[in-house]
Amino acid sequence: MAEETADDYLKVIVFQLKEEEYAMEVDYIQSIERMQSVTRIPGVESYIIGVMNLRGIITPVIDLRKRFNIERFEYDEATRILVLNKDDNEIGFIVDGANDVMDIPVSEIEPTPEVVGGVAEEYLRGVVKLEDRLFTLLHLDKILNKSEEKKTGA
Repeated sequence: MAEETADDYLKVIVFQLKEEEYAMEVDYIQSIERMQSVTRIPGVESYIIGVMNLRGIITPVIDLRKRFNIERFEYDEATRILVLNKDDNEIGFIVDGANDVMDIPVSEIEPTPEVVGGVAEEYLRGVVKLEDRLFTLLHLDKILNKSEEKKTGA
């Protein structure tokens, strides 16, 4: 039997939106912040709720519930902002809560079913079932590229 290597696992952060758990590669995550003041920006897509000043860096903030057309939710003590760094750009994703950091076997990532509750299939990389948990792995490039296209009008 072949020995397992780091390439056989994907380190992810698991977070909550509504009752569902989602996962995103931890390599992109700069920090996890408590909800804080966000300054609205006129003329942007509704899911871009504004910008925040995070340690001197102006960071755009996307509400993932709005991005995925999931019903609105009042922010509470569990609400977090996942601050990501992609191509030297920081961006914040508002989520209902950040649950775990875990290693998932790449072999356990299954294709996304055609009917998935709420989130557009194009944003999904696959689903993972580990023990009694099922979560959806997000495709970060698609989420960001789509938002970049809309901001630039392309």
